[in-house]
This record gives sequence, structure tokens and C-alpha cells, in this order.
Amino acid sequence: MRSAGDVKSRAVSYAVDFVNVSTIGLESSPVAAALAGLRANEARYFKNKYDHVFTVEPAAKAKKEIDLVHRILREERDMVVTSLPLEATTFQVENIRWTYVFYESGLSVNVLYTLDGPKRAVGFKLAEGMEVPAELGSFKFARQKSKLAGTIRGSYFVIKGEY
Repeated sequence: MRSAGDVKSRAVSYAVDFVNVSTIGLESSPVAAALAGLRANEARYFKNKYDHVFTVEPAAKAKKEIDLVHRILREERDMVVTSLPLEATTFQVENIRWTYVFYESGLSVNVLYTLDGPKRAVGFKLAEGMEVPAELGSFKFARQKSKLAGTIRGSYFVIKGEY
């Protein structure tokens, strides 16, 4: 597995544009256009629901966020994502802390963690054209149509621990 430093990336954060979808930061992905659509779909959701601008950082600058997601996956499900992380973000809207990691394979992993309640989960979304990775083989995926991303496949599990 390559490290985040092996991929040539921009050095600054990027506010995701869901009107003019761009592959900025995702160029090394074999499904870059679909992953960009998936990322834009998330940006549109947060803008419409919470009036939040979805901003991502290159993986090299988001080590803390990526480490948290990887720790939760390892401790909750003994799972390791084998794909290279390209970008990540963490932010809070209302009482929910969200952390996202976008991977070179076309996988997006998000952690939803309510700060004052029981809702805590890890979500997985697969960009169109991506095969289900071996580490997610036991999950059932629902399909969602998106004008920005084509067909998105998603699944999740509930977090039991405290992070």
C-alpha cells in the first residue's frame, strides 16, 4: 500500500463545488470522475440540509482525521481499508461531528458521531464503477441514484464504542 505522500496532490484545502464538478485531488483514482461526483453529492447534501460548505484537505494534511476513521474501523470491526486515502475532512453541524475520507479506489467512508446522543455510525459509499473491496464483502449495499454521481452504493454499521 502506498502512503498519502506518494501521490502528488494540492497542498491546500478545497471547497467542493457541486455545480461544476471537478476531479481536483482525485486524479489518481481509476474512477476519478465518479468519485468526484460522489464527493460533490455529499457537498450538495450538506449545503442544502445544513448550509455548510463541504471542504476537504489532502490526505497528507488530514492525518488525524484519517487515523480516527482507521482506528474506529479496526476497533469496531477489525477492518483495514487497503486503498490509499486521497482526501479527508472533519466538521460539526448542529450536534453531529462528521468525518469523511475519500480513497483512491472510489470508496468514501464517513463517521457520523452525535455529541449528545446515541446516533453513531460508519457509512460506506462506493463510486460508480468501483468493485466492492474485499474488506467490505460481508456488507449489503443499497443503491441510490444521483445526478452528480450516477449510481451510489452505500452501507453502514453502528458504532458501539466511544471515540
